[in-house]
Amino acid sequence: MFTLSELASLSETHTTHRILKPWWDVFMEYLVFAMLMVSIFSGTLLISNEQVVCLPMDQTDPANNSSTPNPTATPHTTPDTPTPTPDTNPPKNTADPLSPPVKERGRPTNLDYQQYVYISQVCYHMALPWYSRYFPYMALIHSLILLVSSNFWFKFPKTSSKVEHFIGILGKCFESPWTSKALSETACEDSSETSGGARHRFSTSSTTRGRASEEWSPGTPLLARAGSFPSNLGSPPQESPVLAAPSSTAILDRKDGEQAKALFEKVRKFRQHTEDTDHVYRVYVCQTVFKVFKFLLIVGYTSSFVDSISFEHVCQPQIRFLTGYSRFFCTHSMAFMLHKLLLSYVLLVSVYGLIGVYTLFWIFRRSLRQYSFEKVREESSIRDVPDVRNDFAFLLHMADQYDQLYSKRFAVFLSEVSEHRLLEENLNHEWGYDKLRQHMSRDALGRAELRLSTLSGIPKAVFEMPDLQVLKLELIPEARLPAKLSQMSSLCELHLCHCPAKVEPLAFSFLRDRLRSLHVRFTDVGEIPPWVYSLRALEELSLTGNLSSDNNRAIGLESLRELHSLKSLSLKSNLTKIPSGLVEVAGHLTRLSVRNDGTRLLVLNNLKRAGNLSELELLQCQLERIPHAVFSLTGLLSLDLRGNSIRSVEEVVSLQHLRGLACLRLCHNQIAALPPTLCMVRKLEQLCLSHNLLQSLPPALFTLKKLRHLDLAYNLLATLPGEIGELELLSFLSVSGNKLEALPGELFRRCTRLRTLCLANNSLTSLPPEIGLLSQLSYLDLRGNGLERLPMEVGSCGALKKEGLRVEDRLFNTLPSEAKERLQLLLLSDLPTSL
Repeated sequence: MFTLSELASLSETHTTHRILKPWWDVFMEYLVFAMLMVSIFSGTLLISNEQVVCLPMDQTDPANNSSTPNPTATPHTTPDTPTPTPDTNPPKNTADPLSPPVKERGRPTNLDYQQYVYISQVCYHMALPWYSRYFPYMALIHSLILLVSSNFWFKFPKTSSKVEHFIGILGKCFESPWTSKALSETACEDSSETSGGARHRFSTSSTTRGRASEEWSPGTPLLARAGSFPSNLGSPPQESPVLAAPSSTAILDRKDGEQAKALFEKVRKFRQHTEDTDHVYRVYVCQTVFKVFKFLLIVGYTSSFVDSISFEHVCQPQIRFLTGYSRFFCTHSMAFMLHKLLLSYVLLVSVYGLIGVYTLFWIFRRSLRQYSFEKVREESSIRDVPDVRNDFAFLLHMADQYDQLYSKRFAVFLSEVSEHRLLEENLNHEWGYDKLRQHMSRDALGRAELRLSTLSGIPKAVFEMPDLQVLKLELIPEARLPAKLSQMSSLCELHLCHCPAKVEPLAFSFLRDRLRSLHVRFTDVGEIPPWVYSLRALEELSLTGNLSSDNNRAIGLESLRELHSLKSLSLKSNLTKIPSGLVEVAGHLTRLSVRNDGTRLLVLNNLKRAGNLSELELLQCQLERIPHAVFSLTGLLSLDLRGNSIRSVEEVVSLQHLRGLACLRLCHNQIAALPPTLCMVRKLEQLCLSHNLLQSLPPALFTLKKLRHLDLAYNLLATLPGEIGELELLSFLSVSGNKLEALPGELFRRCTRLRTLCLANNSLTSLPPEIGLLSQLSYLDLRGNGLERLPMEVGSCGALKKEGLRVEDRLFNTLPSEAKERLQLLLLSDLPTSL
């Protein structure tokens, strides 16, 4: 026997599965339980009284095979069978002698008790129809099969995981504080739009949130949470927009905000997973078809056996040789009850089958693999909720049959607008005004600077800082510059690093007229905001990203003509030519920088048209010579060709046409020698030749009387000519990383304006005592040489302090104590000033 608890465990599923059980599934489940009770009750009755009562009808004459009742006839005997002897001595009356005698009725037989038991057992199996004997067991088996098929889609591996995941997410969406807040805010917006009044902000009171937290806990079943409402408060209120003044309670705490943020991500991944397949839909359809087929099968064969269950039966077993009788009249005491139970069972199965047919009609009446949130979009201001399909759509259809409020709350987490609102609220809550103030700093120019990186947006408090001058936004894909940007009266520089910021009209007007410097770093040209090309007050623009020749058309550099104030343009990319449109529309540029990161710049003829350039940088462009287009820029003051592959600078003679050229940087090239024509560039004040292959210096170099900055570091120089003393205006000299073994005295006697002298990583063994003549020397680097001691004259360098003397400790200790004390006193004397 099965107990009710054991049978109930066969259909035990999580309580929250009821969300996906429409009314017909619930009703069919109750019908199955009723079938189980009928089958169990029938089986119990059958087992408790599993027999029939049989009496002999007559004796059989072997001659004529006739059957006539003859109470006094003697049973026919055969040699092989014993002749039953009638009992001539009737049993004595053992009753109370005072009671009246009982008159015997009926026809006496000559069968004993064991023979009656035997006849009853034989006739039970021979005369009783098989369905009367096995109906309870068949009904039990069918009921169990129907029970299993009703919950099969909850247990099948390919569908159970999706179902459980969906129910888990649905419950979290239903209980999330953000869901109630978002729906309430949209209701407030709709109400205000209808009435034409000002928009109000919905605020969820702390009492309501506290009550919600009390009603729900992780262990509370979802169904109980969904429909629960305190009885002492009367009927539950209808959901309606609540208008309230803004308060601090409207802001979600950090924990709720993070949970809602994670829930958006879960919903997004679940949608991607379930919209690819329709396994859940197919399994549900198959199990419904199976249940209808099972109903037809049960009713089909059961209806033919209803009349076979009767009370009276005639049994003709082949046991005459044992009993002397061939026919028996039998009665089945449970026939009436079994007949009624069978009719009840057939009725339950019929109702079950009709509901199954209705389920098929509901399934195929419309496509359940498409779900539209049109009603949600009409009833709320969440207009961007997308329609879903396949298993995701089917699960939502099933949830709607339970309560349509579930899909409405689920829609909140399918809306990108809702997600942006959540991220914005969390961001503003986390990044308040005080925290932003703590992150402010000062740049090299002493300007107030704020750097924000990897945030979901721009905090509102940023636009409440009128003293902010430099704003750096990095890796903020959803950045939006609102109208409040116009309150930042001091903002003059903006950095956008992988941040395609969107700008509201009022904010754009402010940037167009006030922004002076803009730096944009991007991966694809599509990340460049289109409003960049309309900033007419912009003076400096820096673009860093992929600007190959194939994409030059896409960025629309021709529109730079609107940048009437643009003076400096920096392009860090992989250009193969200078864009023609750039030069044509940006002839007013005074500074152009192209950093190509190793891509060869082949075509530079367009540079000839940029006649107003005063500073030109062509870095890492794989140039092998100084471009001829440069020689046409007569107003050029600074030329930077670092990081190229220049081997010869014979063209330097043409630089004499650049009458104002004062700075020439040729670092990190492959220059092996300097031509004598270098002397033609007479106004040169800064010359950088570090990291080349120079082995000697021509005399023409020392004719550049205006030279103030000379960088010869990391070459192959073995000697430093005494003619270097001709460069009396030198204030910076670096010969580090060469092979110098000695220094000429002229350097110290005549170049008395030297402030920085770098002699590191050479082969110097001593320093001339004339070093003490460098009264303005403030930085001296002697590391990595073979010096045994420092001359005491080092202490005579009036501007040299200990922090400006870069030397090993052992060498510093060789100085006289007076010199060391003086260097340390100079350092201490500057400390209050520096502080």
